[in-house]
Amino acid sequence: MRVNVVMPKMGESINEGTLIKWHKKKGDLVQKDEIIFEISTDKVDTEIPSPEAGKLIEIKVFEQETVEVDTVVAIIDTNGEAAVDEKQNEKKNNTERVTEESNEKASTTQIGGELIDIPMPKMGESVMEGTIIKWHKKVGDKVGRDEIIFDISTDKVDTEVPSPIEGTLSEILFKEGETVDVGIVVAKISTSGGIVKPKEEIKIKNAEEIKQEALKEEPVAQVGHSEKINASSSNRFYSPLVMNIASKENVSANELETINGTGVNGRVTKNDILKYIEDRKSGKAPAAAPQKMSSYRMPEPKEGQPVVKKGEGVEIIPMDNIRKRIMYHMTNSRDTSVHVTAVLEVDMTRIHNFINSKRDEYFEKSGVKLTYMPFISHAVIKGLKEYPLLNSSIDGDNIVVKKYINIGIAVAVEPNGLIVPNIKNADEKNILGLSKAITEIGKKARGKGLIPDDIMDGTFTITNYGVFGSLFGTPIINQPEVGILGVGAVVKKPVVITVDEIDTIAVKPMMYLSLSHDHRLVDGMLGGKFLKSIKDSLENFDTSIV
Repeated sequence: MRVNVVMPKMGESINEGTLIKWHKKKGDLVQKDEIIFEISTDKVDTEIPSPEAGKLIEIKVFEQETVEVDTVVAIIDTNGEAAVDEKQNEKKNNTERVTEESNEKASTTQIGGELIDIPMPKMGESVMEGTIIKWHKKVGDKVGRDEIIFDISTDKVDTEVPSPIEGTLSEILFKEGETVDVGIVVAKISTSGGIVKPKEEIKIKNAEEIKQEALKEEPVAQVGHSEKINASSSNRFYSPLVMNIASKENVSANELETINGTGVNGRVTKNDILKYIEDRKSGKAPAAAPQKMSSYRMPEPKEGQPVVKKGEGVEIIPMDNIRKRIMYHMTNSRDTSVHVTAVLEVDMTRIHNFINSKRDEYFEKSGVKLTYMPFISHAVIKGLKEYPLLNSSIDGDNIVVKKYINIGIAVAVEPNGLIVPNIKNADEKNILGLSKAITEIGKKARGKGLIPDDIMDGTFTITNYGVFGSLFGTPIINQPEVGILGVGAVVKKPVVITVDEIDTIAVKPMMYLSLSHDHRLVDGMLGGKFLKSIKDSLENFDTSIV
């Protein structure tokens, strides 16, 4: 038996709800009364349990979609059967769905089969939008499962997006060059069992049109004369009730970001904002945090300031999407973390000599060229185990300490890009394993072969600017991490060494390491101890374990 799961009615005056999180995915088994999704209304945020035990065979409403009460949001098969017969499909596809893209009628008619939404994928923990670079298919084209349908660009990666299913591309909602928020539907695919009848014209809306339609039910509070609160401009979710209270009490978007939420995943509840308002009246409320940027814009020229124009001796080059993303990501990191950089020098003699003596042997045996990076990565991993706060992130007033170690290795990509793929579970690899992993992710990054998993869930980053001859620098932290290690070039130089209390001068291969850390969490003592542990590990490296 198949059971419809509907948007519940949470109060007499409540006519709709926003689905904010799915705890289960299609195909999962669920128990009766087990939480399967969460909703938010202007009265309450709550978790919704399953009405029956069985298999979740279909999800009809996606996260952040607002639908009317009693709308079917999912179907559970109490017999655990995953198949949906043709009659049910026809009923499903002839039912009007309320989506955040548009309230207009669909531009295609679906008969039989299933209409699958293709959303903008999330390409990293801090990535909230992507730009469609190219469509490889047009409306009406057949697509195979895992066949590339479009390319996207973010500040983390340029990648190809494959089709999750075989069928026909029935609708394209965004044009090439449009920037779209993560999770927004960009296309629809009709499964091969269905027939798509196009109408006279398929309208491709631009990003601003879709955004305005998606937000038209969300309240916007006017604060003072110019500042507006808009739920879409923040990475945090605010329920309509919270937004209405903020509007009435003149709580700015900047202030909302400072409120410590006690709801699910740190969401701000009605009680949280009311408590904040009371604290503000009594003078107990904290100072507002810096406003987060939803996009970066160069400052407008001041009055009387000359504007640079194309002409003799001047060339104007528009930034490409990657450079604009990097610009925003770096500016956002600068405005988020309190950067402090510490530098020390490392004697690489032991590792330098080992690499020179074993390079050919290891290449013949494993096909991997030994470099300094796996040794540095190994030392970093050891330091992260000893000082786990460097392997964490900040979430409001909470410290999120990661029990896994995913090392990000910054890779320069021609002509002028930068990307940070991760070595997952790097603490489980030896020097040879790290060498292979670093070589592999470097090749994938330069060949544009990275997949979303390669750049997600990093915990600490290493950037090797020494490969270009730089001695040291002050790298920018890769959000939401709290530290990044900069590696300078290994250069032979005269240094003073002491043997039996006698100072002598020797020529040694030396290297500068610079640690940029977030002073909100990592103070000078902790950062210094962590950096010193890396230095000690490198200078006293046990080459017998390689």
